[in-house]
Order: sequence, then structure tokens, then C-alpha cells
Amino acid sequence: MRTQSPIKRRRSRQIFVGNVAVGGDAPISVQSMTNTDTCDVNATVAQISAIAEAGADIVRVSVPTMDAAEAFREIRSRVAVPLVADIHFDHKIALKVAEYGVDCLRINPGNIGRDEKVRAVIDSARDKGIPLRIGVNAGSLGKDLQRKYGEPTAAALVESAMRHVDILDKFDYQDFKVSVKASEVFMAVEAYRLLAKQIEQPLHLGITEAGGLRGGTVKSAVGLGMLLMDGIGDTIRVSLAADPVEEVKVGFDILKSLHLRANGINFIACPSCSRQNFDVVGTMNALEQRLEDIRTPMDVAVIGCIVNGPGEAREADVGLTGASPSNLIYIDGEPDHKVSNEDFIDHLEKVIRDRASELERQRAAQDANLITRSSG
Repeated sequence: MRTQSPIKRRRSRQIFVGNVAVGGDAPISVQSMTNTDTCDVNATVAQISAIAEAGADIVRVSVPTMDAAEAFREIRSRVAVPLVADIHFDHKIALKVAEYGVDCLRINPGNIGRDEKVRAVIDSARDKGIPLRIGVNAGSLGKDLQRKYGEPTAAALVESAMRHVDILDKFDYQDFKVSVKASEVFMAVEAYRLLAKQIEQPLHLGITEAGGLRGGTVKSAVGLGMLLMDGIGDTIRVSLAADPVEEVKVGFDILKSLHLRANGINFIACPSCSRQNFDVVGTMNALEQRLEDIRTPMDVAVIGCIVNGPGEAREADVGLTGASPSNLIYIDGEPDHKVSNEDFIDHLEKVIRDRASELERQRAAQDANLITRSSG
């Protein structure tokens, strides 16, 4: 049973990264970034495709050189997902990827140089409908801010961001989003909270350099969760020292836990105990791996015993409750049939896939009815 989120989101100015709306009343988008050599077109295209297949709405690609910009041209022609070009300092690279169809430019205007260079980038972005992303990081604050604050602080991050915002204001360009990332959770959270009060543009959330898969997931869930509960955040990236596909999975899991996005299966599973009548851990490992391709929003409960199992199963689209001598499968909250432990994972996978297909058919019929009523 999917619950409406009680979170009241900050209403921001809406921009578009390709065909993906960011801000306003749009769903919070999930991003990741390639870690291949951009000049290796085949490897980069393959990774972008894997990231998109995992559900990412937007993918960022580093473009540090003109050679990488030329590679970006071919990359852009071979993938459909919106692409952000990550560029530092060289405005000519920004102009080149804008020409080649980039959907967003991650470039800090204060780092480009003279006004004419900034104007050239903004004029090109305005002409082609390309938004910008200002990205401030605690690890790369300007030397004057380091001297002023002594060390990275939330206030220093916000002051750095506002310097770039002021430049865009000077050229009357408002289609941008901003990030103020730090690896220290409390610093990042405070910076975003301060910034949210000062601008109307969308905020790109992230706990930068969060760590490996396990530690980085925890830090990101804590930091992003605090901000999302405040209603802050329009697009997110979970920064992990791991496969970028894992960043997408964790990002959606964070949003699903707060009922802010529905993408794929929401598993409800017990931690297992001596009451279990089947191998809960092994079952969950197998199901998560086998069912990664399902994008239908649905709840699946996997509970090892009859103490908590029936209650959880009644609230799920598909539920499995451990019982003796046979386990019980629920469909749409109702007991449906029994299954033994022998080869039941194959059976359960089929039940879940069949239920996902049925839910998709139901939603398609509802959409068709809505279209018919509105046209009539």
C-alpha cells in the first residue's frame, strides 16, 4: 500500500534539463555521473546506458578538454537520457558542448574569467535553452574564503555560491540550479538550509565524497533525508566510491523511503530470526538481484514467520509469509495459495512479475479512461 508523502516541498523555480523538469512541482530527479574516460566513447556510452537503465533521470559527464568535447559530440548522438557536461574554467569547452547538444552546463561563472567569456556562455545557454548548474564544494573553496573563515563552513559554502549567483543575476540569467556539497553531513545540511532561504532556484542535493558503498549510503541517507524531510531538494546525486549504477539505486531507495518517488519494488523484509520457516536473507538477495529490471511501483513483503507476516502481507501487492508445513503467498492483500520451500524463489519471482504486469495494465486502463473523459 503506497502512502502519500506528508512532506511539504519548497516551491522552487522550474527549469528543464532536456525533457526532465527540475524544480516547481516536478518529481525529485535522480542523477549519477560517469567515471569512464570521456574520450573512450564506447565505454562512456555503455556506462551511461547502464545508469539510465537503472532509472536515472539525468547523467553527468566530465568534459575536461577539447578532445573530450569532441568525444561528447558522438556520445550525445548515441544516448537519449539528458546529459550534463561537467566543465571547469575553460569557457570554450562550454561553448563547444552547447553546440553539440548538451542539456545542462555544470560550470561556475566566477571561475570562467572575464565578463566577455561569461557573457558568451550565458548568451549561448540562453539561445539554446540550456540551464546552468552552480556547484560549490567544501574541498575547493577559494583562497580568500579559506582565509576569511579559517576552514570550510556552511556560511563559506553559501557565500561562494552566492558570488556565482550574483554574476548570473548581473547578466539576467535565472535558469540555473545550485549545489553546496560537503562530505561532512552537518555542514552540508546547514549550507543547503541557509541557501534555500536566499534563492528561488532548484537545489541539487548531495553529500560529496560520501565514501564507499556501505558508509557512503549511510551518510547520504542521513544527510539527504534531513534535507528532504525539510522539503528541500529538487534533484539528487548519491556520491559513492562504487559503480554509478549503485548511486541510482540508493538515490531511489532514499526517495522511496520518504514516499517522494515510486520506482520499482519496495521490499518489506524481516531481519530473520529463529522463527523463520525459510531462508529470508538468501531469498531477499535472490529477489533483489532478479527483479532489478522491474520499474512498476509495488510493495512486496517477505516475512519469515506467521507472527508479523500476515499483517505485512495484507498491506502489500505481493506477500510471502513463512508457515509450516507450507509458506503462504498473498496477492493484493488476500491469501492466495501455498508454496513449499523447494524452488519457491522461482515461483515467487513469477508471481511478482505477473502482478507487476497486471498493475501496469490497470494503470494503462485508468490513464485511458482519464483521457477519454477529458476529451469528451
